[in-house]
Amino acid sequence: MKRLWIKDLKSNQDQQVTLYGWIHNIKKFKDFSFVYLRDRSGVIQMIVEEAFIPASLKLEASVRVNGRVKVNEKAPGGLEVMVSRLEIVGEAKYDLLPFSINGREMNASLDKQLDYRTISLRRIEKRAVFKVQQEIVQAYRNFLTSEGFTEIHTPKIIGIETEGGSDVFMLDYFGTRTFMAQSPQFYKQMMVGAGFERVFEIGAAYRAEPHSTWRHLNEYVSLDLEMGFIDSEEDIMNLEERLIKDMIVHLEKSCAEELALLKVKLPQVVSIPRIPLSEVQQILLEVYDKKSPVGNIDAEGEKLFAAYVKEKYQSDFVFLTKYPASKRPLYTMPDDQHDGMTKSFDLIFKGLEITTGGQRIHDYDQLVDNIIKFGGKPESFDFYLESFKYGMPPHGGLAIGLERITMMFLGLDNIRHATLLPRDINRVKP
Repeated sequence: MKRLWIKDLKSNQDQQVTLYGWIHNIKKFKDFSFVYLRDRSGVIQMIVEEAFIPASLKLEASVRVNGRVKVNEKAPGGLEVMVSRLEIVGEAKYDLLPFSINGREMNASLDKQLDYRTISLRRIEKRAVFKVQQEIVQAYRNFLTSEGFTEIHTPKIIGIETEGGSDVFMLDYFGTRTFMAQSPQFYKQMMVGAGFERVFEIGAAYRAEPHSTWRHLNEYVSLDLEMGFIDSEEDIMNLEERLIKDMIVHLEKSCAEELALLKVKLPQVVSIPRIPLSEVQQILLEVYDKKSPVGNIDAEGEKLFAAYVKEKYQSDFVFLTKYPASKRPLYTMPDDQHDGMTKSFDLIFKGLEITTGGQRIHDYDQLVDNIIKFGGKPESFDFYLESFKYGMPPHGGLAIGLERITMMFLGLDNIRHATLLPRDINRVKP
């Protein structure tokens, strides 16, 4: 008999069915037991006579079940299964679990949950996070494909740092010093110039930052895009605003059950404010007596300004624009209207930066001069610069941290809850 998912039992009342799943809970009585079966779609109450219960049956054993679906208004979900056969197909070796799978709350620290990640993910609400994350990726891909973008896949072992700084992982590649990619930045620009015009990538990025905070990872998934023939960075912000709106609509349709389970209400986006960094710093100083670091705002400043934007603009999102050249990578386009500034931006979502983007330098000579100004050697960037000798169009792009946007959409308090198998300064297992 073909396997049936638990979520489909309603349409199979009084029918014989075959189910597979894990033993979620057992409540024993004199002659029978309530055994609760869990598969990826839900949990069902089963009535199992003592004769049909294997002696070695334990919580979290994986089983095959045959039985008849019955209506029972007192049962969870209004249905139960009268079991005629229960077979263990994957034995549980231990009587005690690392923590409760069937309790109302997860009675374990985050570290312990991550130590036993494949066990903690058996809880429905933990997996719901990754269903939402899957649909964020799907919405991103669908939107950009509809906008004429091509999905690309670029190397993660590279010969030169793309973002500069010291936060790079080095490795020995057959005797040559190479790096784990901080981003696909150079390659996505090169593909714009190669004729694709509009490209995007969903891939891993690596930052050797020695942080151990609620919002930092050393390996994360970056949603990157690059777009040619733009007029300014405003085109990139316009695109991202439409992307965010489309993503929210998609999640509301595709993840209604998960959002309800997680008690999440997604923000509504009408228009995202765009405010120059210098103005943001001035507001923080005047309204909150908060001084900002040179050329940026810190984490506390992001939260304070997010509260200001929410009150004034009724928006959970805000674009911070016009960052100084000294705080942006060497490929960032200088702003010809504001001396020392760049045509770049960050997108802040409820007080956390989730996107960095902007217009890039597309003129070969200007890019060479900027590489030198940043202390680099043009010959080290020869593979990258080659594309700029042959009519590179004005272009720009952005990168969104997948785990960060997942965390903020769902109101999670630590990015590791939105990371399947986190890699940070303290964790390389499992």
